[in-house]
Amino acid sequence: MGMLVNVVVADREDAGAIIESSKPIDEWKGFEAKGLDQAKFAMLHALLTGELFDEAMGDCGPLYAASDEGPWLMKLPDETVVHLARLEEDAIDQVGEELAATEEFEQDDWPVDEVVRIVTELADLAGVARAQGRSVFIWMVTAD
Repeated sequence: MGMLVNVVVADREDAGAIIESSKPIDEWKGFEAKGLDQAKFAMLHALLTGELFDEAMGDCGPLYAASDEGPWLMKLPDETVVHLARLEEDAIDQVGEELAATEEFEQDDWPVDEVVRIVTELADLAGVARAQGRSVFIWMVTAD
C-alpha cells in the first residue's frame, strides 16, 4: 500500500477545503503522484535547507487529518518553496539525482528520472506559489 498524493498551490485559508476535497487537483493548480510520503518531502526539505532529517520531519508534519485513516494535509515549508522556486534547470536535475540517492527513495526503488520529474513539477508549482503569494499543500491518502 502506498500513498496517493495531490500537490497543489492554494491560499492558506483554503487548507480546510483542500482536506475535505476528494481530489484537490480538480479544484486547484497542481499534480498527482503515487508513492510520495512525509519522509520523502522531509528529505527534500533537508536537502534544500541543510536541516537534519529529524528536524525536517517536524517541519513537514501534517497540518490536518480528516480522520486517523486520512486524508492528511501538509504544507510544504515556505523555505523549501523559496529554494525550489529559485532552482535553475541544471540544479533541478542535481537535486533530483541527490534525492533519488537517499534511503527514502532508494528503498522504494524510485528511478532517478521519476524523482527529477517530481522535483521539476514541485519547482514549477513553487514558482507559481511565490508569484501569487500562495502556499504549496500536499494532500495524502492511503492508496490500494
